[in-house]
Amino acid sequence: MSPFAALTCPIVLIFTLLGVAKIMALGPMPGLAAHAGFTTASYRLIGALELAGAIGVALGPVLPLLGELAGLGLLMLLAGAVTTHVRKGDGVPKLVPATVSAALVAWYLVLLAGGGS
Repeated sequence: MSPFAALTCPIVLIFTLLGVAKIMALGPMPGLAAHAGFTTASYRLIGALELAGAIGVALGPVLPLLGELAGLGLLMLLAGAVTTHVRKGDGVPKLVPATVSAALVAWYLVLLAGGGS
């Protein structure tokens, strides 16, 4: 498995799972939405954007422009997540998933721009 594929798979998995969980308002998602100051409906929209980003990243090796746009969209969502956690006074443990995910997506974008090698 190439490093690009090894990086693409966890990004797609993470954002597919998060997106579906938000869209379906599974488990703790309604409470997390309320804590962040979002309605369940707006959290579902974020989930739909995450799911769209996952699909775009998955298609990135075949459609590089789509992969780039999806990756940039995910980075914007993650910047919003970090900003929300900071504004809510959440500690470092709540910031780590968003920052690690942002690093993975940024690395994906670098590899994609280099031809996926």
